[in-house]
Amino acid sequence: MATLTDEMLLDSYHMAKELRLDREFIALLLAEIHKRELNPEIQLVLH
Repeated sequence: MATLTDEMLLDSYHMAKELRLDREFIALLLAEIHKRELNPEIQLVLH
């Protein structure tokens, strides 16, 4: 997770939720978001 930029982490989190991936995976992403003190409600478009 440390190699992901903040933007990539947030984008991954939102994509995982949209694709309804495994809850444990989403929880791991969310835990890292909180660890970095980011706002998970912010949606960035990196495409």
